[in-house]
Amino acid sequence: QVQLVESGGGLVQAGGSLRLSCAASGRTFSYYAMGWFRQAPGKEREFVATINWSGGSTSYADSVKGRFTISRDNAKNTGYLQMNSLKPEDTAVYYCAAITSRYGSSYPGEYDYWGQGTQVTVSS
Repeated sequence: QVQLVESGGGLVQAGGSLRLSCAASGRTFSYYAMGWFRQAPGKEREFVATINWSGGSTSYADSVKGRFTISRDNAKNTGYLQMNSLKPEDTAVYYCAAITSRYGSSYPGEYDYWGQGTQVTVSS
């Protein structure tokens, strides 16, 4: 079992930046690949980014590629999502998730553990 807690969300103007953190506790963090997903009101949860167990392999949704960076620090049991050049359409609740696999996935149904989410609001 692993517990995940996100932080770092908030209100930011378009063009601004935020860094989300995902603190993990429980089993060894490096056992899991992790991902970030988001859900806007009235929409399905969508993939944002994923990173493998070591941090050496990442993948992004086209909508955030070049603006967002996913990373992790296994020594600190923490994952991160650096979000730059934010747009109003990035407004959503952001969730981190862990999958019992060395490599992540873009499908939310494949993840085993989820955080409670953190709200990101981008004003125009």
